Amino acid sequence: MDMQKRVSLWSVEEVLGWLQDQYPDHMNTLQKAVIKHAISGRALLRLKDHHLELLGVVAEEQQQEMLQDLLLLRVQEEINELNDIFSECFSQ
Repeated sequence: MDMQKRVSLWSVEEVLGWLQDQYPDHMNTLQKAVIKHAISGRALLRLKDHHLELLGVVAEEQQQEMLQDLLLLRVQEEINELNDIFSECFSQ
């Protein structure tokens, strides 16, 4: 998984790769849901607890773990955006 690429630009296949790395024991359920709903990186960043339940993640502990990992992805995305803005401001 190329973590240099911004999450918001991930394809469905890259989302599946990240999920495989993070949650190999839950891939059967997650893979079907991600493909069925065409969840790209942009959509992944927007997932909330009720979305996870609809995707088949029903265990509260698993939802909390995933939400924490998604929060980390959102933070990284924000840092990347700020770095881009900073670079643009000082490259002129």
